[in-house]
Amino acid sequence: MASLLRNLPLAGRSLLRAPLFTAAAVLTLALGIGANTAIFSVVHGVLLKPLPYASEERLLGLWNTAPGLGFELLNQSPALYFTYRDDAESLEEVGLWANGSSQITGLDQPEQVPSLQVTDGFFPVLGVDAVLGRRFSAEDDAPGAARTVMLSYEYWQRAFGGDTGVIGRTLTANGQPHEIIGVTPSGFRFLDEQADIFVTTRFDPADVMMGNFSYQLIARMRPDVPLERVQAELERLVPIAVERYPGPVTQSMLEQAGFRPVTRPLKEDVVGDVRPLLWVLLGTVGMVLLIACANVANLFLVRAEGRSRDVAVRTALGAGRREIAAQFLAESVVLGALGGLVGIALAAIGLRVLHALGPEELPRLSEIGIDPTVLVFTAGISLFAGVFFGLFPIVRYGRGDLAPALKEGGRGGMAGRERRRARSGLAVAQVALALVLLVGSGLMIRSFQALRNVDAGFTDPEDLLSFRVTIPSATIPDAAETALAYEQMLYNLRALPGVADAGAVFNLPMSGSQSNDPVYREDAPTAEGEIPPIRRFNWVMPGYFQAMGIPLVAGRDLEWTDLHDLRQVVVVSESYARENWQEPARALGRRVSTIAIQGGPPVWQEIVGVVGDVHADGLDEEVPTTMYWPMIQTDMYGVEEAASVVRSLSFVVRAAPGAMPTLLPRARDAVWSVSASVPLANVQGMDAVVRRSMARTSFTLVMLAIAALVALALGAVGIYGVISYSVSQRVNEIGVRMALGARREDVTGMVVRHGAGLSAIGIGTGLLAAFGLSRLMGSLLFGIRPLDLPTYVVGALVLGGVAVLASWLPARRAAGVDPSVALRAN
Repeated sequence: MASLLRNLPLAGRSLLRAPLFTAAAVLTLALGIGANTAIFSVVHGVLLKPLPYASEERLLGLWNTAPGLGFELLNQSPALYFTYRDDAESLEEVGLWANGSSQITGLDQPEQVPSLQVTDGFFPVLGVDAVLGRRFSAEDDAPGAARTVMLSYEYWQRAFGGDTGVIGRTLTANGQPHEIIGVTPSGFRFLDEQADIFVTTRFDPADVMMGNFSYQLIARMRPDVPLERVQAELERLVPIAVERYPGPVTQSMLEQAGFRPVTRPLKEDVVGDVRPLLWVLLGTVGMVLLIACANVANLFLVRAEGRSRDVAVRTALGAGRREIAAQFLAESVVLGALGGLVGIALAAIGLRVLHALGPEELPRLSEIGIDPTVLVFTAGISLFAGVFFGLFPIVRYGRGDLAPALKEGGRGGMAGRERRRARSGLAVAQVALALVLLVGSGLMIRSFQALRNVDAGFTDPEDLLSFRVTIPSATIPDAAETALAYEQMLYNLRALPGVADAGAVFNLPMSGSQSNDPVYREDAPTAEGEIPPIRRFNWVMPGYFQAMGIPLVAGRDLEWTDLHDLRQVVVVSESYARENWQEPARALGRRVSTIAIQGGPPVWQEIVGVVGDVHADGLDEEVPTTMYWPMIQTDMYGVEEAASVVRSLSFVVRAAPGAMPTLLPRARDAVWSVSASVPLANVQGMDAVVRRSMARTSFTLVMLAIAALVALALGAVGIYGVISYSVSQRVNEIGVRMALGARREDVTGMVVRHGAGLSAIGIGTGLLAAFGLSRLMGSLLFGIRPLDLPTYVVGALVLGGVAVLASWLPARRAAGVDPSVALRAN
């Protein structure tokens, strides 16, 4: 180590005397190190960094699974929340939450803001207190208590200018006055949820029944309690919840569904399914770094060979193996350090671009950055890179038997076989790794193409504008009047110049929101105690299918008289009709119902229409079998009431050609002419919604494509460098061949064959590696298999063509050698 440190100043001066070599080596390393730094900062920020909550290791996300109903993860019921909160001895605190939005009025202008509905245990679970005022208490969450609200720090600053006198003031949310009791700390964010305000659930345990799996639970384990004990206790408590809060879901139904709790670290609720993607990307850029190191190692070998006489003299003067090795290693470590410094700068630029793009498939985006842990990682891979490529000249010239090695080749002679093997081996490794990345990129391109060819179920999303409108019960209490207000909004929108059609739906396709419930068939009775199939539910207004371009397969659409007369009718998707009656037309006139929550007889609804299937969960997901109910109806769940209405709807407005740029302000006026206090939320084009459904695939494609292009360029440079150096060492041989009658094309072919041979070995090795590694990408692919033969063939041909081109350039130079000059050079 002391010898290495003594050689560092000498190494710096030596590299300054070779600026072209130094610049090429540093830039090559910086590309590899920068890419690894950027991706590791993402992996660290998303997967490795602890959540910003107290005792994060004890925080849990509580879910359920029901494989018998097709649910890998199922939300929670208030009945389970109360049971776990009251009886789970292994849990210190339990909190329930659900995301949503709230309509804020009474400030400068009405607006729709993201909100979280929580119980009083929510903030204690996270160990978060109010920075101003107080957090929710059990009294705030009691049924019938005065309504209270907490503000996020950012909303407090934006809406109230950071006024500390805000505590005790009234905020009108969804038409109801709420007393502001507290402000969350600056930067507080729950998981990856956006929330400007927090309100309490105020459940009444007397009204709770087993069912309504629409919420999520978080919990804090007691210290020193293993996760297995929590899991076992929650499984024991499920039957107690069924008995304590009887409802439409029975213990027999849960057993048929294979229902059981799922207990996992809270971080898993943030990470989701992005973990495989990030590890694949980190492995990818790791290959880029190896290719860069191989490239610099080749440069270093050439540089070392140019200094072989100096090394021989130093050896003759008594320099030992350690001194020679320290000299080479000092230079390589300096290069690695310089490459790391430039790589950090490149990574910082890349992360800035990443934050600007804000890809939605990356959770915890705000926590991704270059922090001390990332800097330690960068220092580590910089040192690794420096030592890695520095070992090659050390192995070659740091030996005691240097003189025989130097006699392998002389001025104008052929390069020694050992030197050729080292450089050729590095070039082969570069080609093999580049092919693995090309195949990975090709698989993602094929997946992206397959996604683009999927029929979403609706037409021309680029012509559709969507926005959400909510009419709280405090604004219009009567259900029928609320439905009439929505109807008038729809008429106003359809009357606008440049509007081809308009409709409204509760859950917009590909929005991430969904509702599911059991569906019974009148013509195929379900045995008592047996749970019927769970199907997707949605609520629509007449004309929605036509506005979206969803085809009517059989029967008719919903009509306004269906809503006005509260007829018990329903439209179903084609997949549901074929699943149960084989032909869509045979579904017409059949009757279905959902579960009667008060245990009474089912309320049958007639199927009047069948529409085409829609990829409501994304283009890469199976189409859900869906029931489309009128947005206002009576007695749907067996609860006797005059009428119930959906109070939040997403409008879709189809624009005529050229009308989209001016559509939004006119649509806003059309809505506000009915209710001036109603804000338009989630304004977006449906084409943006569709693009988001392909976001993970497109993001992975871009990242892998960049890595593959860099690898391809570095691989080509590696082949070019090896062949070019080989030609420079064989000038005398080439001159002899040409003097003896060899033609220019013979010389060109000889050199190209050398390059092609190295490439063929690299491609063969790369294919074997790609066959093995591509299986790790299985979860990222869509519509193709990991062993997609056309992708492998095209990748091999592209890389082979680039390698031949890289060999042809020095071959051309070799064919232009003047025999007389080459012979005199001997």
